[in-house]
Amino acid sequence: MKNLTLLTISAVFLFFIAGCKGGAGNLDEGTATDVITAHLKANPEFESIRINVGEMKFRSKNDKVELEKYKGLQGKGLVEMTLQDQKKKFLSKDSVYIYQVSLTDKSKPYVLKQDASKATLRVLDYVLDPEKPITLIKGDSKVARVTVSLKKEQNDFAIFLKDKGTASNFITKTYKLKFKKEEGWVLTGD
Repeated sequence: MKNLTLLTISAVFLFFIAGCKGGAGNLDEGTATDVITAHLKANPEFESIRINVGEMKFRSKNDKVELEKYKGLQGKGLVEMTLQDQKKKFLSKDSVYIYQVSLTDKSKPYVLKQDASKATLRVLDYVLDPEKPITLIKGDSKVARVTVSLKKEQNDFAIFLKDKGTASNFITKTYKLKFKKEEGWVLTGD
């Protein structure tokens, strides 16, 4: 009788421990995708550049490519360019154009920081690639690592982006997810 009571108490104790450990939700690809998508909306991954604004000098020979970039953005309504002065050097084919360059309201979503002569702009966003599945690397029932593929999406200001020698149009990133009783699965770090 004593052994039976001890055995019953042990069984109840084991069920209690197993029940506590199994309280975490099962992480599936859909849940992981939702958590990471929400994180990327709240904290977007992007690349930025600094460009010149304000009064700028362009030489017709040396700065032709740069001037064409700004004129292309002007054609799309993202910058405004006003010709201030045009100078032709004596006995030279080279001319100097002085423009007043400013960003328009249409460029506001891309502006991160701006002062009188420089602007920092978002040129490349990293978004979750819907074609590549996520990879779950589970640790235990409360912690998991998820590897995702983030696709590069360029905007019109990407013409100023220097080629960094990347061989692909995506990056892979691993996130750490943790199960919290009140909130469910949440992202806790990279």
